[in-house]
Amino acid sequence: MTQSYSMARPRVSRALESVTVLDLTRVRAGPTCVRQLADWGANVIKVEMREEDVTASTQSDFSLRHDPDFQNLHRNKRGIALDLKTPGGQAILRRLAERADVVVENFRPDVKKRLSIDYETLRAVNKRLIYASISGFGQDGPYAKRPGVDQIVQGMSGFMSITGEPGRGPMRAGIALADLSAGLFAALGILTALYERERSGEGQWVQTSLLQSQLFMLDFQGARYVMRGEVPGQVGNAHPTGSPTGVFPTRDGHVNLAPTPPMWRRIREAIGRTELIEHPDYATTKLRAKTRTALHAQIDLFTREHTSEALVEKMNQAGIPCGPIYKVDQAFADPQVRHVGIAQSVRSEKLGDITLLGQPFVRDPEQTVEKYLKSKGATVTSFTLFVVGEGLERKKDDFAAEVVAMAKA
Repeated sequence: MTQSYSMARPRVSRALESVTVLDLTRVRAGPTCVRQLADWGANVIKVEMREEDVTASTQSDFSLRHDPDFQNLHRNKRGIALDLKTPGGQAILRRLAERADVVVENFRPDVKKRLSIDYETLRAVNKRLIYASISGFGQDGPYAKRPGVDQIVQGMSGFMSITGEPGRGPMRAGIALADLSAGLFAALGILTALYERERSGEGQWVQTSLLQSQLFMLDFQGARYVMRGEVPGQVGNAHPTGSPTGVFPTRDGHVNLAPTPPMWRRIREAIGRTELIEHPDYATTKLRAKTRTALHAQIDLFTREHTSEALVEKMNQAGIPCGPIYKVDQAFADPQVRHVGIAQSVRSEKLGDITLLGQPFVRDPEQTVEKYLKSKGATVTSFTLFVVGEGLERKKDDFAAEVVAMAKA
């Protein structure tokens, strides 16, 4: 069932409107990074292959231009098609870099050097340039030239060894976690570098990788190893170090129950099992983690007597975190999700009214996905600029006209 999302349309963000970004990225991590800048008002120019040059062997994005994934990743950008394998295309890019504040790329180190779009080459024409690189494994080291993608890094980081149920083998996340986190960290690095440039007047090279980002995302699980040598394993839906936290059955499904350690007495009272207060097996957080299976079985007896909706209400009234386990359509239909307005409706010239995912933080009421949407492929003779929303029309600026003239020459 298609959901309808009606909401007031706040103003489009202008927080980064003075920042020009050249987007040389493909696939997911890089576009995720640039989307963060575009949504907050940056003037983003996406450098693409010409449509006629895109074949099954050169298609680098997982979705076609009018698919939900592509539209969600590449909104709020203008595009120009350049052949970076030719001297002419490289010359135009250097001219763009002279006037840009940020370049974001995710080529392998040897490839960008071969194309003359590496940091040293572009810094030579603009010392204030922030150059951000996202790679699979880093800009140097034994794996620098390897192709790195999310699936591989989820395994190499140890993440898949701590995800899933014991004895069922490694399990990946249901989203591209390494790609997404690398993109977000790169955007944070760019913003940090832009702030530092206000003091120094100089640009810098910001680097991150899928591997570094995914290792960072291990968080306390990684800290357990680097500090104490503990190698965490799989615990399914339970919490690795605390109990009772996890998925519990109800009369009509399942819920998540997640009391913090100070809530131990409260949950025993809520489920009517006050005799557990003095039970020696459950006296401390560590003991409850060791006896997790038996303790969860005790709580199961209570949760099975209630519907999911009733249990969620009862536990939250008692001050105990408890929530439903939704499918994606149910999640977007939830009243709180609709209230926060992360699903934002926009108008596409090609597709009509569509809904995209907005940003997960707000700065007063600002719309983040309604500046312009990419409807066509970029061409070598013009920037593609498709504007939606009232009062947001923009014409080609002088800079765009100058680049177009260079492309025609």
